Formats: sequence, structure tokens, C-alpha cells
Amino acid sequence: MPQTITAIQGPVLTFTGDPFQKGLDQTLVYEPDAIVAMEDGLITHFGPADQVKGLLPPNCDVKSYGKDALISAGFIDSHVHFPQTPMIAAYGEQLLDWLNKYTFPTEQKFADKEFARSVAKVFLQENLRNGITCGCVYCTVYPQSVDALFEEAEKLGMRLAAGKVLMNRNAPQSLLDTTQSGYDESKALIGKWHNRGRLMYAITPRFAPTSTGDQLEAAGTLWQEHPDCFMQTHLSENKGEVAWVKELFPDRAGYLDVYDHYKLCGHRAIFGHGIHLTDSELQRMHVTGSAVAHCPTSNFFLGSGFFNIAHAMKRERPVRVGLGTDLGAGTSFSILATLNEAYKAAQLNSYALSAAHAYYLATRGTAHAMYLDDKIGSIAPGMEADLVVLDMRSTPIIDYRMRFAESFEEALFIQMTLGDDRAVQATYVAGQLVYTRDQTREVADTGQIAAE
Repeated sequence: MPQTITAIQGPVLTFTGDPFQKGLDQTLVYEPDAIVAMEDGLITHFGPADQVKGLLPPNCDVKSYGKDALISAGFIDSHVHFPQTPMIAAYGEQLLDWLNKYTFPTEQKFADKEFARSVAKVFLQENLRNGITCGCVYCTVYPQSVDALFEEAEKLGMRLAAGKVLMNRNAPQSLLDTTQSGYDESKALIGKWHNRGRLMYAITPRFAPTSTGDQLEAAGTLWQEHPDCFMQTHLSENKGEVAWVKELFPDRAGYLDVYDHYKLCGHRAIFGHGIHLTDSELQRMHVTGSAVAHCPTSNFFLGSGFFNIAHAMKRERPVRVGLGTDLGAGTSFSILATLNEAYKAAQLNSYALSAAHAYYLATRGTAHAMYLDDKIGSIAPGMEADLVVLDMRSTPIIDYRMRFAESFEEALFIQMTLGDDRAVQATYVAGQLVYTRDQTREVADTGQIAAE
């Protein structure tokens, strides 16, 4: 039998628990020279290189990334709209105007499955180029947009959650489903895709204003029928949106209570944004095990506000929090750039988010928010082998600045403040090398375009 085990070597950062709750001393693991070995999609060995090397088969080739690398669990994006890839960097405005002017016209193009497929390919390649190995993704109202994304993700072996948007009011007619058709189409997609390999389905009411009570009730019923699916939607992103929800659902105590009433809170529920949640709503999210997807680049871009992560994760009633790029209101596929903005959002709430806490948020923290931390988000034997390899000296100014870094923590902070997609050397999905920066540079240097 040919030897299938592969191994990589370099500095490694991972987490064994939640530093927001237990502190960094109890949870952060940093090995300055480690080996991570992989076989059949799983991590088989991890530890100091001099200890692990002797445990590997004699013919196992260990690829060294050198002392200026950093190997980490792959980044995870808990909130992103793949159909908005063609409209990223569309001129601002506030949330509701922006949806009507840019988002809805773009999403109508996804009735064409081949157009959807072409966008899915770009979207997934950009994820891999930025070290993102898992995401929770919004598609469009059209089932074929879900098929296109899952088909392309399956080819890459990615762990991915996604779902068809449910939307039966307050949007263009061509983007509306009905309560019954939304339920039927979502149920069929669950049967086709959920738990097929590494793929997972997310029941996806876009947000309360675009669904009637009947449709939200049907979504809750669907989730009760398939409780191991995800449920994703938007919550308390913008003050105007919060006021609109109160007008549409006057009998409910607040925005979260709309979803709670229709049984849409619970484990594997991921609510995008949550900027303007009240203390009682945060308490209810803690009790139900629901999660917030923190999307700072989008929140700043649309002027929605700045999520208070320290308040959300208070030790006496912590809410699960994941990180989201929220493209296309989000302005970058880069998780490093997203962490840069998360730091600023925290500062505006009088809290200094440390680099180590931020890297936890981008990996194991988001896995925890998605109830996937038994599979992804950290480096340990038995975990799925999704990894990103960073170059800690990826640009001239980062290389220069790193000469003055006096600690590993400072070096991490430099990366999340100045780094972007250029910092990603390599991305591994299920133990397979699916992206290398060097190959991309070779294509650029020769002027040739890589085949699809």
C-alpha cells in the first residue's frame, strides 16, 4: 500500500479551550517548531518536531515552512453571502437602502445556475486564498444557487454549511417564494445535501422583515424536523431595521423574541450581527445556546454600529460568538483584515481585544459558535485536517515591523493589523493542499491564467 500520511513543519498556534472564559494561560498552545501529520482527512500527530518525527513512517516526507511561518487551524467564516461576491464594494448607504439598490438586483441573476456556479467558483477560491476552510453561507431564494455552491464545495472537499434564502415579502417579486414553496424546496435540499460528505444545510430565513409569521413558523417546523441542521438569519444589525421589525411584529417583545416565538433559537442557530441586542436578549441567547456572528467590516461599512464582544461574552452568561466577513457589505475576504476591524469595534466599546483572543475567535471560537469544535477549529489528533499556513513576513512593511516585535503576542498583533491575503502561504482542506501562494505568483509572473 502506498504511504498516504503527509506532514508539515513550522511554528504552530492552536487553542484547547476558550480564553475569554478560562484565560490564555489555560488555553493557548504555541509550539515554535512543531509537526502536524495528516492521513485520510484527519490529523494523526501534533507536537514538538523532535518528538513527532520519530513517530512517523520512515518514508514520510515532512514539508517545512520555516521559522517565519505560522501554522494554524483553518479560518472559519460564520456569516457570508456568496451571491454578493459580484457586488462587493458597492457604494455604501444604510442597510435597507443598500439591499434594495444593490443586493436584490444582483441576486436575481442567480436564477441562472451557470451564473451561480461561476460565482461559486470565485467565492470558494477566494476563501481558500484567504485561509478560510469552512463557512456558513447564504445563497439566494433559487434552489439552483444552493446546488451550484454545494457542487463546487464538494469537489474541494470543504466542510461548508449553506442554505436557500426564505423570503416571501418586502423584496422584488422575482425573489419571493411562498411559505409552502420555501418549505418544500428547503426540505428537498436538506434531503439532497445535509451530511453529504462534509456538507451541511442551514435553514435560512433572510431576516424577519422579509418573511411573514407563517413563513417563520414553517422554518421553525422544518428545523424541528431536522434538528441537526443549522439555522441562520440576521438580527439587530441596524436601528432602522429593529424599528421596522417592531412595526411588523407588534405583539412580540423585541427582535429576538420574533425568532424565539417561532422556535428559531437554539443550538446551531447563528444570528448575524446582533449589534443592538438588549441585556435580556443576550441572556436569552445564552440560555438557548444561540450564537452571534460578529461582522465588523460590514458593520462599519454600512454604519450599523459596533458589536460589543466583551459584553456579549461576559463570564456569568457568555453568548457564543463567531467571526463573519459578511460579504458583500463586508469589505474583505481576509480574516486578518476582519480581525483588524474587530479590534477597532472592541476599542469603541472600551475593550482592547488581544491578538491571541482574536485568533481564537477566527478558529476554535467560531467552531464553538457553530457547534463544530469537536471537528474543526483546533489542531489535535483526531480533528479534521483543515489548516492555514501564514507567512509572518509577507510584505515589506510587515517584514520591517517584525524586526521590532518583542513577543509572540506582538507578532500576532502585527499580522492582524497589517496582514491580508498575501500572508496566506498555503491552505489545506481535509489534509489536501488546495492553495499555495507560490503557484499563484507563478501564474501572475508568466501572464497565464490557471484553468478552471
